[in-house]
Amino acid sequence: MARRPGTIITCAITGAIHTPTMSAALPFRPEDIAAQAIAAAEAGAGILHLHARRPEDGAPSIDPEHFAAFLPRIRGAAGAVVNISTGGSLLNSIEERIAPALRFSPEMCSLNMGSINFSFHPLALRHDRWTFDWERDYVANSEGYIFRNTFRDIRAAATALAPHDIRFEHECYDVGHLYNLRFCMDQGLFRAPVFIQFVLGILGGIGADLDNLAFMKRTADKLFGHDYRWSVLAAGGAQMGLAAAAAQMGGHVRVGLEDSLHIGRGRLAASNAEQVARIRRILEDLGHNVAGPEEAREILALKGADRVRF
Repeated sequence: MARRPGTIITCAITGAIHTPTMSAALPFRPEDIAAQAIAAAEAGAGILHLHARRPEDGAPSIDPEHFAAFLPRIRGAAGAVVNISTGGSLLNSIEERIAPALRFSPEMCSLNMGSINFSFHPLALRHDRWTFDWERDYVANSEGYIFRNTFRDIRAAATALAPHDIRFEHECYDVGHLYNLRFCMDQGLFRAPVFIQFVLGILGGIGADLDNLAFMKRTADKLFGHDYRWSVLAAGGAQMGLAAAAAQMGGHVRVGLEDSLHIGRGRLAASNAEQVARIRRILEDLGHNVAGPEEAREILALKGADRVRF
């Protein structure tokens, strides 16, 4: 009997939503980002989705120098695919957001496929004291954020990064984003197979439930046929349940402290690796093989780690 294709686990290590006050496990110093990324890879993550933070106070950063402080360490110790975010700031231009990818030429980058109201302001009500001065206003002011990803922005990112042979994690926060991606493929900006991340549960995007997951997949099947691979990112408490459902539907999965700070109801995760280990156990108990980095590269048609610049 032929071996069942592996399920890729992506781990999103730190992100740009949660702040240090919310969890002591959230890494923001470069040595901690590197250590947690390496541990997540050892636990079974085939892809590491990476943001940077200011080391002095944990604020989100898109400064390439902050990426430079941890990328070589991760590559030297982990064979996982490195995926650099191009959405790490809600307040900067697309040219600024893709600067780290242009410098380091990773195998993968995230690329958001449409503009949305992107908010996490209710989190500001959960804390009376904050570790750093920037945190409360940053979280509360997200009520007024528009995460800009226009067709012009998408074209600018695709065109600038094309010479680097970077594949994208196309983040789709709602059904319309799938149609945006189809349009961009028809315009020649992206080639098959595309890798789509269904993002469920962000305030401003589609909700995190099984009906919405099924609807997103049906729509993607209609638009892309056999020309896509897919994964699910479910924010907050829906993380593990929808990841397991996605795997049963033939998809891949994403976990990590960027997407949820918890390992169970009311219990903070101790690390990214703890979340990876848990979803790996779930997948294997359901009869799935977990894809290693080289299988992930084959599934997603990546250029290979020997062609990055870090």
